[in-house]
Amino acid sequence: MSNTRINPPLPSGSPQGPRPRVVVLVAEGQPRPYNLAAIEAHADVVLTDAAGLPDTARGADVLFLWDFFSSALKDAWPNADSLQWVHVAAAGVDAMMFEELRTSEVVVTNAHGTFDKPIAEFALASILAHDKQLHRSKSLQQQSAWQHRELTRTEGSRALVVGTGGIGRATARLLRAVGLEVRGIGRTAREDDPDFGTVYPSADLAAHAPWADHMVLIAPLTEQTRHMVDGSILEAMKDSAHLINVGRGALVDEAALVQALREGRIAAASLDVFSEEPPPSTHPFWTMDNVHMSAHMCGDVIGWRDALADQFLDNLKRWSAGEKLANLVDKERGYVSGN
Repeated sequence: MSNTRINPPLPSGSPQGPRPRVVVLVAEGQPRPYNLAAIEAHADVVLTDAAGLPDTARGADVLFLWDFFSSALKDAWPNADSLQWVHVAAAGVDAMMFEELRTSEVVVTNAHGTFDKPIAEFALASILAHDKQLHRSKSLQQQSAWQHRELTRTEGSRALVVGTGGIGRATARLLRAVGLEVRGIGRTAREDDPDFGTVYPSADLAAHAPWADHMVLIAPLTEQTRHMVDGSILEAMKDSAHLINVGRGALVDEAALVQALREGRIAAASLDVFSEEPPPSTHPFWTMDNVHMSAHMCGDVIGWRDALADQFLDNLKRWSAGEKLANLVDKERGYVSGN
């Protein structure tokens, strides 16, 4: 597949008026948006893969990145002569952002809000699995070994949530509801935050890392946040601390994390995201007992693809009506701000 036109354009002078041309970037084997027929009611739609994007980008008003990890727009950019709006079916936009797009007048929207509660639930599940030694219990079961142990009380423990956007807020609310003490790390400091209590600036992460029993990474990936958890942060953490990464793999210096885990400088890591996905079969994470891996799925609850498709359709209706788009991304910061 290079590109496939879904419906012909309306004739010039149609009573419906001019329709936008929407290019939907899909990947081989990826399920298509379930509501394509509804999208067609508002636009001329072309499906394409990355190889076909340079051709289909010509004359496109809107690009819907259903293949949300693709960076194909950068190569197709010289041909994107009419592009006005890019929608990314993901919360993070780091994979597709590049300087020419960042400085252009093209607006970018994302899937802000769709994954907030599912990822918060995953973060809580990771904390409970760690405190209640569920991974250890399963391993012992597979060995037919009966071993009584004392567990850790989760209520009253401390969670430092790094990233104070919608997902971070949902996580803070859920963790506080089950009795954890929560603090936030964000771009700017503030007191009396309704979800975090206190938010400390990202520059002070090392100063607050020793406080946490659990550090939950939910920050967007930007040049400022890349490898924000490096050897110095890991050195500052408790040796009993648990690191949870549900943001982006590159938020963590993985080599430093492997060393810290091997040397017992932190107790464990629950990782849903990685610098390379999947990690190479030779990566130490695969065989480390104190690393708990999942396949970048923490927000992908049943029905998530349909929710993403509905979100784009809702925004397309706004676009067609001349209304302000929802979930506008601050292209300099790399995320939806001011919510």
